[in-house]
Amino acid sequence: MENARPPWARRCLGPVWERWSPVRAEPRSWAGVRLPWASTVAVTVFVMVGSGFAAHTQPERVPLDAFARALLVFGGALLLFRHRYPRTVALATSASAAVYFAAGYPYGPIFLTLALGAFGAILAGHRITAWCALGGLWASHVLVGHWLYRWLPPRDGPAPWGDALFVAVWVVAVVAVSELVRVRREQLARVRAERAAAERRRADEERLRIARELHDVLAHSISVINVQAGVGLALLDSDPEQARKALTTIKAASKEALGEVRQVLDTLRTRGDAPRSPAPGLDRLPELTEQAKGAGLAVDVTTAGTRVALPPGADLAAFRIVQEALTNIVRHSGSRTARVLLRYAPGALEVQVDDDGPATAAAGEPAGGGNGLVGMRERAAALGGTVEAGPRPDGGFRVRARIPLAVSNGPAAATHTEADRGTDTVPPTATEEES
Repeated sequence: MENARPPWARRCLGPVWERWSPVRAEPRSWAGVRLPWASTVAVTVFVMVGSGFAAHTQPERVPLDAFARALLVFGGALLLFRHRYPRTVALATSASAAVYFAAGYPYGPIFLTLALGAFGAILAGHRITAWCALGGLWASHVLVGHWLYRWLPPRDGPAPWGDALFVAVWVVAVVAVSELVRVRREQLARVRAERAAAERRRADEERLRIARELHDVLAHSISVINVQAGVGLALLDSDPEQARKALTTIKAASKEALGEVRQVLDTLRTRGDAPRSPAPGLDRLPELTEQAKGAGLAVDVTTAGTRVALPPGADLAAFRIVQEALTNIVRHSGSRTARVLLRYAPGALEVQVDDDGPATAAAGEPAGGGNGLVGMRERAAALGGTVEAGPRPDGGFRVRARIPLAVSNGPAAATHTEADRGTDTVPPTATEEES
């Protein structure tokens, strides 16, 4: 039965059962939606009163009677369900208007009822249904005015084509306005969705930034504490003085870690306010080397090029990269010495950290899978820079970072040639474990 209907009927009316079951035809849930009583009553009263005035200015049309007023009330009452059953209301209001015009009643505010019914269907996404309903109204008006008028209320002859043109103009205007409003609503919905996605993206970026900051702070300090705790336990009986020194280092490292963690948490509690203490930078490199020395790692810092003032972001990133590289050496390298080279090149800062020892892993420690090198690369990439890490050809391990000092918008801004990197660049594959 369904396939026997012509295509236009299937597009306009939907499957056969949907015409007899409004709940199935409109699958959305409207349990919490209130019926628009106030607007429906206002429109119905306006249509009734306005049609009475319109009848006085159109003596050639059939005067309003009880049947005409019943059609007007019926069309207005249908608008009460225009949000729940937009397709049904669009078809029913068009049908009632077609009967109203076929009976020869005067033109007037009934077009408002028709417009609201079609408007609701188009905004709900049932555009073809609304177009078919309005097109059917115009077709029935032409059919009645130029053929069926012989069997309808007495007329002198066929209706003038101006009446059909008037109805066609109203139909086109209703469709045009409804489509414009629909397009505008879709644009606003797209803008809201993009804004919400941008907010979620900013929140994710902030979450990753805080996680990276906490990782860098805790990984270094806890690594120092872990090494010194092992020294203290080993020397507690044989060398109490050295054990006391290890405990002192643990106390200083834990105090510094707590301070930096508190600073990060303060930025979360005071949204939008600047942190009360400055972010760490390369000026704190001596403190970092002292901490590493307390963990048994001698660090030699060398500076090349003309030193310039660094932007806060680049200064923090360089400090954290050095800190993470030294932490990896303490935890995963057999070397007790490390070399840090800060090279101030034109428009960029190059950071290089080397150690000479073989990679080692504590018992039960996973072989890789940490976040240290990932965090380094994320920090550099956020400023348009790069980080390369891997074993050196002559043994040991090297971390090399290049951080542009000019303002950049992303990783694509940091492209440099092999000549800029030098001839001893290590491959970007990391085989040493990350913290």
